[in-house]
Amino acid sequence: MKIKKNDTVKVIAGNSKGIEGKVLKVFPEKNRVIIEKVNMIKRHTRQTSQSDQGGIVEKEASISASNVILICPKCGKQTRTTHSILADGRKVRRCKKCNETLSDED
Repeated sequence: MKIKKNDTVKVIAGNSKGIEGKVLKVFPEKNRVIIEKVNMIKRHTRQTSQSDQGGIVEKEASISASNVILICPKCGKQTRTTHSILADGRKVRRCKKCNETLSDED
C-alpha cells in the first residue's frame, strides 16, 4: 500500500472531496484508510460501565485508499510514489515530482 500512517493526503473523490488531512489508521487488507476529520459518522453507543458515558459519538469512518492522493511534505504537491532501494538495502518511497525520499516512520 502506498499510503502510510501519519502521511498527509488529499481526498480526490466522494463527499469529502478537496479536504486534506493526516492518516490516522491504515487497513491494507481492505484497502481503506481513516483520515482525521474526514467522513465523520455518528455512532450510538451504550453505557458499558458506571464511568463510561453512552450517547451519540461522532467519529471518523474509513474511506477507500483509491479516493486519496499523497501530499509530498517536501514540495507540497499532490504526487504519486515510486520505490527505490538505498545502498544499505532499505526500500524507501520517493516523490515522483521532486524525487525526494519520503519518511517511512510508523
